[in-house]
Amino acid sequence: MGTPIVIESAAPDIGSATGGRPTHVAIIMDGNNRWAKKRGLPGTEGHRAGEAAVRRLVEHAIRSNIGVLTLFAFSSENWRRPEQEVAALMSLFLEALTRKVAELHDNGIRLRFIGDLAGFSPALQQGMAAAVALTAANTRMTLVIAVNYGGQWDMAHAARCMAEAVLAGRLSLDDITPLEMGRHVQMADLPPVDLLIRTGGEMRISNFLLWQAAYAEFLFTDVLWPDFDAAELDHALMAYASRQRRFGRTSEQVEASRHDK
Repeated sequence: MGTPIVIESAAPDIGSATGGRPTHVAIIMDGNNRWAKKRGLPGTEGHRAGEAAVRRLVEHAIRSNIGVLTLFAFSSENWRRPEQEVAALMSLFLEALTRKVAELHDNGIRLRFIGDLAGFSPALQQGMAAAVALTAANTRMTLVIAVNYGGQWDMAHAARCMAEAVLAGRLSLDDITPLEMGRHVQMADLPPVDLLIRTGGEMRISNFLLWQAAYAEFLFTDVLWPDFDAAELDHALMAYASRQRRFGRTSEQVEASRHDK
């Protein structure tokens, strides 16, 4: 089973700055291949190092009282990568499902998957379904893994669901609003993304959570994913805490609402 997840005492409070502490953090885990190349290693070793980084991050996210952590593991565009790399990724994914889910369950973590799961092998689909069922009642933290996921696919899928409801007479055209759309996208039952982090130096979100991260704070770091550790997450949380989230209001309105509480 490997080294068990160890949850120590809570991390120090990051202060009472405007942003506070995010409830939902999403991360684009970029840089595994570059990390391996810098060390003269095959790409698979970069992905294995990336898996170790996931373990560290989950442990620290729990200590930091983050309620939902969403990780972009495999995009709908990643099928375009070399066949050998995709096969290795699928093998690592199945291996992780086999070895790690019990640890997550033992630590009270609920596991979810978002994306077009029908694109995976029957073995992977069964493994994901079993993991979700095993951890469904856990409440300590929700860990969402985005696999074969794309934000445009997500919104098109939601639109299709609404169109089917209109054709069936369950929904009228006048009912199609942003609020209704939000009920059909992936993670509709979870809080919206507060903080979106991308590692690896690229400054784009690559079709990730286009709807759910509409008002998220973004943070881009040059750190390659396998090197992303607790200190890097703390830095991101501090940066988030220093920001003022206005949601269309003025700074003066935000400050006034804070003083009224």
